[in-house]
Amino acid sequence: MTLLITVFAAVFCTAAWYQDVQKREMKIGLLCWLFWGASLMWFVDAIFAYRKRGAAYFRPTPTEMLNDTFLGLSVVALGLVIWIVYVLIKDPKGIVRSKLFNK
Repeated sequence: MTLLITVFAAVFCTAAWYQDVQKREMKIGLLCWLFWGASLMWFVDAIFAYRKRGAAYFRPTPTEMLNDTFLGLSVVALGLVIWIVYVLIKDPKGIVRSKLFNK
């Protein structure tokens, strides 16, 4: 479930980045890299979990699925927080800088 959530987030961000040049100014590429990196990490984790558990890997309990869903959403939320902090620091459109120095 964690892998699925991060792959969906990565695909969505990549499509948004590719579609609009203005979004490239907002550093959506960083968000793509974060989510694709997380997806790769969870994919490797899934491979090793499958090697350890075998076919039981594909029959998770409801508790495991709920925990994986919360973990996936937490990973997406953390990626978004990192991206927001990065955008606020870089300030590509100068909005934060203008608000800070105009007061």
